Amino acid sequence: MTIRVLLVDDHPVVREGLRLVIQRDPRLSVAGESATREAALEAARSLRPDVIVLDVALGSEDGVPLIEALRACAPDARVLVLSMYDDAETVRQSLLAGAAGYLVKGASSEELLTAIGAVAHGGRFLHSSIAGVVIEDGLRWLREGATLTPREREVVSLFADGQTASRIGGALGISVHTVRRHLANSAQKLGVQGRHALVSYAQDHGFARAGLRRSAASSRLGGSTP
Repeated sequence: MTIRVLLVDDHPVVREGLRLVIQRDPRLSVAGESATREAALEAARSLRPDVIVLDVALGSEDGVPLIEALRACAPDARVLVLSMYDDAETVRQSLLAGAAGYLVKGASSEELLTAIGAVAHGGRFLHSSIAGVVIEDGLRWLREGATLTPREREVVSLFADGQTASRIGGALGISVHTVRRHLANSAQKLGVQGRHALVSYAQDHGFARAGLRRSAASSRLGGSTP
């Protein structure tokens, strides 16, 4: 069965180049093209593509939140990020938002076709130039996360998922004071200050559920430190 691809990039020349490469492969077809967030969401809803090739630098917009939105309106589609950015932060945020693969714009035509095929069939794909970055970032997270006790990680995870101190205490059978002490100790160990910073760190480093919007947790926070 033909793999239907939606191209999302604000540069016409980039979309044209991608289309020409994809059309060379008989397994693939270009279902549509979009240059803006709104057009991409509408195309994803109406065309139901198998793969969405997305530039996370979509004009002046941040394309990372768009990954979650595309996954919500077209849950069967797999998102393959194609970006000029190869830093750990952008890659991590894209993967946490639900991207199935990440390719840099310096990739070859063969790598693009391989990546599309891999994610379309349920796999994942990381460009060779960023694989080392992702591994090092994961190792750094493991080193930093390992400084927390199991109970501290549990409390921070629940807190980053949007639970209040009282609900965490009730779920774990500990007092609110103890919950706050765990949060304060965790923030000190991780080198962050304040509840918002702790939530941001936890979500960025995989402590919380990847699909949770940061605002959902932040709306439950006060302005004081843990």
